Amino acid sequence: MKKTLLALLALVLVLTACGGNKQENAGAAGNNTATNAEETTGSDSEVIKLGGIIPKTGPVAVYGNTTENGIKLAIEEINANGGIDGKQIEYLSEDDKGDPTEAVTIYNKLIEEEVVGIVGPITSKPAQAVADNSETDGIPMVTPTGTMGSITVGKDNVFRTCFTDPLQGKILANFAADTLGAKKAAILRNNSDDYSNGVADAFKETFEEKGLEIVADEGYGGTDVDFKVQLTNIQNGQPDVIIIPEYYEKDVLIAKQARDLGIEANIIGPDGWDGVLATIDEASKGILEGVYFTNHYAVDDDSEHVKSFVEAYRAKYDEDPSSFAALGYDTVYLYKQAYEKAGSTDYEAVIEALKSAELDGVTGNIKFGENNNPIKSATIINIKDGEYTFDSVVSPE
Repeated sequence: MKKTLLALLALVLVLTACGGNKQENAGAAGNNTATNAEETTGSDSEVIKLGGIIPKTGPVAVYGNTTENGIKLAIEEINANGGIDGKQIEYLSEDDKGDPTEAVTIYNKLIEEEVVGIVGPITSKPAQAVADNSETDGIPMVTPTGTMGSITVGKDNVFRTCFTDPLQGKILANFAADTLGAKKAAILRNNSDDYSNGVADAFKETFEEKGLEIVADEGYGGTDVDFKVQLTNIQNGQPDVIIIPEYYEKDVLIAKQARDLGIEANIIGPDGWDGVLATIDEASKGILEGVYFTNHYAVDDDSEHVKSFVEAYRAKYDEDPSSFAALGYDTVYLYKQAYEKAGSTDYEAVIEALKSAELDGVTGNIKFGENNNPIKSATIINIKDGEYTFDSVVSPE
């Protein structure tokens, strides 16, 4: 009997040692450095490690750097107020240059460094690449600003704080029709970019569903810098509004060429326009007068939550926070809420906590719906007198 009891005890100890948890097993399957469950969840660690995958150099660095400013501000606030369940957040981030391959390399490095959550990537293609890789490991990943619809589809562990490309397109169609009174619209899209096409397709579908007319749907290549032919075709259609779903560098070029041709139609666009004023000299800001774009918050919103964030950001960085900064800030607070609700950094527990999270954030009330996408309206920003000004809040419905 004694031998039998000893044998049973030995078996229990073996099973206990082999049980682990999902992220431990996934780490081994993903060919990452293996750790035991306690080490991975951080239960015996004095810090909670968050990993950031951020473009700090290259063509989209303006988005990455401002997002990281918001991330760091939130972490400093949380740490100064006692951390998360008494543990400080340790933030490890590297520059992916907006490149998907670089982003995956950094992701694998962060997994080896035993981070327990990923913030980023910032732009859609790197976010898609990392999301695809993260499925195997099962680590929580929240992209603050990756808007491409497919990033989160079918991935239980992947979330986003921003709205999606299609949702922006739908909101912009509603705004063009209901607020601007547009009857005819034109589209100028980057044929080689998923972000641009995702917004444009949804805009076109929603605008036409309202019984309104798309008079032109013009495209260009990713390296093009001359848009006069496309803009002339658009001008011939006499649209009331032109949607340009593009990032800030090309936005400036297109807006200038449109105004040079004498096009007076309203120009609208998605959140890629955010930050555009920082890329143009004071004397040229007139070409952006009257542009409207979707965003996640307005710096001149008078809500107490927004005012507190803006004041803290200005004090630290001596500039106004972009929506990317606000989204980075809210993303950290979503993680804080999830870790506190889960009571640990166990991957599965944190993922379930994120699914049920509801945060009254700077970018609005955030809770997650289908495919871990946030349920939220959009703020419309108008560029007026060389400044971003709050226009309205528009629902996708």
